[in-house]
Amino acid sequence: MVRADVSGMKVFEIGEKYYFEDLGLRNVISGTAIASDIHKLMENAVYLHLVHCGYKVYVGKLRDKEIDFMAERDGQKVYVQVSLTIMEEVTRTREFGNLMLIDDNYRKYVVTLNDMIIGNDYKGIRYINLGEFLVQNI
Repeated sequence: MVRADVSGMKVFEIGEKYYFEDLGLRNVISGTAIASDIHKLMENAVYLHLVHCGYKVYVGKLRDKEIDFMAERDGQKVYVQVSLTIMEEVTRTREFGNLMLIDDNYRKYVVTLNDMIIGNDYKGIRYINLGEFLVQNI
């Protein structure tokens, strides 16, 4: 997957990320314990879901910050950060902070795996459990 500038959709030729279409095959090839690789699996699952929903998916770049996913479909965008947990303040600040720097009104999500979701919105950014995210037609 290529990187794209969030503010102007400039596509960068370097720093590509790769995702598997089949997570089972990925697990066999990598030979790594799932528990040690859970964040990568989460990102891969979110990527596959966005593609399934018909989005063209990029890694977002905003100045020196990275947005895990910037997806576009029919002129609409959605931004997604993926984190195992946001229980620590430094992680919460990073994940939500990157999205708050984006100056548009498209939907923004922080997807986590094992947080107790007490609310579902933080300054206009939806935070959601991975399971719930994967069953929504975004």
